[in-house]
Amino acid sequence: MAHFAEIDQDNIVLRVIAVNDSDCLKDGVEDEATGVAFCENLLGGRWVQTSYNSRIRKHYAGIGYTYDPELDAFYRQQPYPSWSLDSDCNWRAPVPRPDDGKDYKWDEDTLEWIEF
Repeated sequence: MAHFAEIDQDNIVLRVIAVNDSDCLKDGVEDEATGVAFCENLLGGRWVQTSYNSRIRKHYAGIGYTYDPELDAFYRQQPYPSWSLDSDCNWRAPVPRPDDGKDYKWDEDTLEWIEF
């Protein structure tokens, strides 16, 4: 199975579908453009292939994720305004989470991890 994400005009994922491999073949080889055309012809919209095992585009797309065409990657919504995207398209706090086995939550007002 191949997986494709429908994205809106702002590159936000609307849905993700599975497509039979046979519907993505061009001359016997899986081809993304063929799969995209299949999705467009069947359902309309704009489609980008995603990988269930994250082999392409950093992360498997989920509803509400963003597709960044410059990075050619999917990533989750930004959890806090102070967090930044790393090179693997994961959101990182400006301060590393303590690694002492305790439970913490992020406090955006103080920009620090608070034990709870």
